[in-house]
Amino acid sequence: MNLHFISIGGSVMHQLAIALKRKGYHITGSDDEIFEPSRSNLEAEGLLPQTMGWNPDYILPGLDAVILGMHAKADNPELAKAKELDLPIYSFPEYIYQESKEKKRVVVGGSHGKTTTTSMIMHVLRTAGKEFDYLVGARLEGFDQSVNITEAPVIVCEGDEYPASTLEKRPKFHFLFPHIAVLTGIAWDHINVFPTFDFYLEQFRIFLQKIEPNGSLVYNETDAVLRELVEANRREDIQYLPYGVTQHTIAGGKTTITIDGQSSELKVFGNHNLLNLHAAWLVTQQLGIGAEQFVQAMSSFTGAAKRLELLAQNDNTTIYRDFAHAPSKVKATVDAARQQFPDRRIIGLLELHTYSSLNEAFMTEYKGALDGADSAAVFYSKHALELKRMPDLSKAVVESGFAKEGLQVLNTRAEIEQWLQQQDYSNSVVLFMSSGNYDGLDVAETANNIAGKA
Repeated sequence: MNLHFISIGGSVMHQLAIALKRKGYHITGSDDEIFEPSRSNLEAEGLLPQTMGWNPDYILPGLDAVILGMHAKADNPELAKAKELDLPIYSFPEYIYQESKEKKRVVVGGSHGKTTTTSMIMHVLRTAGKEFDYLVGARLEGFDQSVNITEAPVIVCEGDEYPASTLEKRPKFHFLFPHIAVLTGIAWDHINVFPTFDFYLEQFRIFLQKIEPNGSLVYNETDAVLRELVEANRREDIQYLPYGVTQHTIAGGKTTITIDGQSSELKVFGNHNLLNLHAAWLVTQQLGIGAEQFVQAMSSFTGAAKRLELLAQNDNTTIYRDFAHAPSKVKATVDAARQQFPDRRIIGLLELHTYSSLNEAFMTEYKGALDGADSAAVFYSKHALELKRMPDLSKAVVESGFAKEGLQVLNTRAEIEQWLQQQDYSNSVVLFMSSGNYDGLDVAETANNIAGKA
């Protein structure tokens, strides 16, 4: 196979290019700018473009397909040449489907928890020695890629609801056609793409119709919106497997699960992770994994990157970093810390960084998200608003949206550092929650400093 990647430097695109090169395909690619770690990864595989920029000469009649990344614009000259030559053009998820038509497809969708649930499934299958391909949106310990395409009989995919490409505005997970589907929950997000909740909800309704006949749907029955959606759109040709929080106990800051009489202590915690774990069990059970095998595997699962990732700790202070940014994710992270450490103070620093989180109209969705924290601050950079070409967002609007007494709203790194210095870290859990970088703050170093001083 001869494939060309337009926008090969994307975080997931470059991983697919590497996976297909390792499979034996001939891969070329282009991009106008490639950042780390994509650049070094591509260079190590001999796939880094010799020059940056778009060149229609890369598009030749002998290509079997062109794969189009999200970064490429509609007027891309290489895309125009591919259309002129009538070459097959695929978005990332459309091509994943082309490579997995003969595989059993597992697709994990939902507004929150899909990366962790996908990672749990992958971890269990690998521990059990099963052959499988995968697509996941984060780094996972033990896997050198976030995408792998081989001749394996199963593929496990994280199913994103964001648009597939500049040409294909439908969500990525509409193109994967699962035999085993998972929905972890529904909470409005991506307001810049889905301006109303009803429009957002419709994407999940469509996903339900994409499940293959005689397939199964594993779904979170504790999510009222999702439960109502499933009940209103039931099909006779698929099996429904609802799930809730896994049976567990918490003692001394440790969580122990029990499944079919098999028990083990976990390295992860929180109701959201216990929900994700139950979903992973119902999936892997369908793939031939038993309870003893599953529970033993989960005892060594440390989580996906930046999902309640332990940064530093001492005898009375524990510091985590979490990717939480959407309202439901922030609440789940704070509640998890409260549940796991009921006798400690919870200190939370949240960064608003996405289009949705910086949108004044969306701010009321955060009401109650930080209520479980004893001390909380929200940071957003005015520079981030400028880069996204968004209107100014006042501190008063943020305070009103979160509706939390004592909430501090910060706009500069200096304000962050001052707020952190004012906190009492004795007997506490500290949560750094962000999909950004706190205006350049070194979070790992800060965590070590806190642990050293507490």
